[in-house]
Amino acid sequence: MPDQKPTPQPPQKQDRQPGIEAEMTPQPRDRMEGWKPAGKLTGKRAVVTGGDSGIGRAVAIGFAKEGADVVILYKDEQQDAEETKRHVEAAGRKCLAIAGDVGDAGFCRQAVEKAAQFLGGRIDILVNNAAEQHICKDFAEIPEAQVERTFRTNILGYFWMAKYVLKHMPEGGTIINTTSVTAYKGSGGLIDYASTKGAIVAFTRSLSQNLFEQRKIRVNAVAPGPIWTPLIPASFDEQSTARHGESAPMERPGQPDEVAPSYIFLAAASDSSYMNGQVLHPNGGTVVNG
Repeated sequence: MPDQKPTPQPPQKQDRQPGIEAEMTPQPRDRMEGWKPAGKLTGKRAVVTGGDSGIGRAVAIGFAKEGADVVILYKDEQQDAEETKRHVEAAGRKCLAIAGDVGDAGFCRQAVEKAAQFLGGRIDILVNNAAEQHICKDFAEIPEAQVERTFRTNILGYFWMAKYVLKHMPEGGTIINTTSVTAYKGSGGLIDYASTKGAIVAFTRSLSQNLFEQRKIRVNAVAPGPIWTPLIPASFDEQSTARHGESAPMERPGQPDEVAPSYIFLAAASDSSYMNGQVLHPNGGTVVNG
């Protein structure tokens, strides 16, 4: 009998969402250590939700290395948020970490005002990235409160952040939304999550038309595939976590550092000035349409 293919990470489970990166084995690669900056975001000011760990951390650090000051929003993962802040500041940029629930419109409004004050009254880039997901294999048993909670975090939070940021975003600003490969492939065990990610695609396309016509603000999205982030052990059982990423054509999970360059590309007008209403797909080789 042939040896089993080794798994990219050991079985593990966390009993809370959001997950804690400091408790993961191995640690995700999300500090952009090999990134060679080119000053693409010099003088820019960015807000990243879910910026404490994973994709959000890699994006915040990548933006800082390209010259942007950054405000990160996180729910309650203080240790992870402090680690992100440390790396942003080590890149020579300012960073503020704000704790709270993006599913609460009042928090979004207050957080944006704090961010704008910290950043000198202007926000050039908004990355909507915070998300949660919960497995439910029997749709007949899906909890109503879970569905509402997932929609509140994953799509309503994007609405509120974009709405309140506009007061501080100048012409030429950009909004980048995190959707998912599940918006295109579906997911039988994550129906509410995949539905919110489909809504984010439609939100991105619609908002891009509205804001570019009125404000010359570009709106695009990134649809990651299976990425090794705290959301994985916080969502799946031990064996599923150990097999995370196997189904991708590249047969492994992606790392946040492999996803963040898509956000840098979309944030930098020098690279993506002709991109609006589009979705990039760092997903390990899965071909999607639509």
